[in-house]
Amino acid sequence: MIESWRWYGDLDRITLPEIAQTGATGIVTALHEIPYGEVWPEPDIAARKARIEAAGFHWVVVESLPIHERIKRGEGDLAPLFANYRQSMANLAANGIHTICYNFMPLLDWTRTDLAAPVARGGTCLRFSAPRMAAFELFMLGRAEAEADYSPQALQAAAIWHQQATEAERAALLAAIMAGLPGAFDRYDVPGLRRALKGYEGINRDALRANYRRFLQEVVPAAEDLGMRLCVHPDDPPRDILGLPRIVSSAADLDWVLSAVDSPANGITLCSGSLGANPANDVPAIARATASRIHFAHLRNVRRDPDGSFEEAAHLDGDTDMVALIAALLAEEARRSATGRADAVIPFRPDHGHEILSDIGRGTVPGYPLIGRLRGLAELRGVVRALSHPATRHA
Repeated sequence: MIESWRWYGDLDRITLPEIAQTGATGIVTALHEIPYGEVWPEPDIAARKARIEAAGFHWVVVESLPIHERIKRGEGDLAPLFANYRQSMANLAANGIHTICYNFMPLLDWTRTDLAAPVARGGTCLRFSAPRMAAFELFMLGRAEAEADYSPQALQAAAIWHQQATEAERAALLAAIMAGLPGAFDRYDVPGLRRALKGYEGINRDALRANYRRFLQEVVPAAEDLGMRLCVHPDDPPRDILGLPRIVSSAADLDWVLSAVDSPANGITLCSGSLGANPANDVPAIARATASRIHFAHLRNVRRDPDGSFEEAAHLDGDTDMVALIAALLAEEARRSATGRADAVIPFRPDHGHEILSDIGRGTVPGYPLIGRLRGLAELRGVVRALSHPATRHA
């Protein structure tokens, strides 16, 4: 497995020389400065790649080449947007970059309600509180329909939180919900979010699936011609949110994605945290079932609460059996090697580490501190080495 690290370029407070000290050899990044829907110019890609290679790394995965919201809504003449996406793919391929992670989450990317929830022995983590999200939807956004989306326990706690919350706490909640958006674009205040949500009125699960299928039909053939691998990231959290349907949240959803355009170029990013936030998902089993189409892996763990809340756990703790998951990925690598697949080795990165030690107060991208992810990478590296050792394989 290729040890890699997400880096946000000039938007990141963590430098490439610091990342080098983690032991990772691959960089996962994107041209976050370019607005959604525009072509990524080949000179810009080449310059970013040269900068990465000068620091001793390989640019192994693009995360993300974003999909414009109009494509997700199926709105207007989309031919120019599809053409731009294909051209960006071609420009990446011309620079030897062949794996693209993307998502099809409408409007928002990963969503949390707390960016600095306390961890038992010190430090902080990202947390999704179902009561706080319900409070935001019901009382701040004014979406009465949200009542049907939460448990009675969460709704009761939501009412109490909202009654007691200060304006500063409500502002912090909005900021946390917006923090998952990548890059430097499309942060909303509450009125702006209401307006943005109106663009999705009338778009249900079936309509969003139809728009997604069209996207795949438009870009997967080009990916095949370019020798590229597209890998969709699961929804985070894996549930409908803000009245927006989520369609990449379960084993059945992933089966639909892979069959919508049945091609090796149409694959998945196996994110153990996103899938693991849903108690119905057996993440190692999903990895075994979709193994041949896993082109990239995000390895992190979450600890779930009965009311639908969850928080980032240490990488080897939480509710997902990380050892079993890594064993499934290593087995797939062995199978690929035996059949001569060129993409036998799967890149992975440690995802969403705890903010601990000198990370605290540094102001790194939420969920992406240096020391917390270094700890996660070290733990994951140990599991990979142990499972790959001859004494283990023949035990």
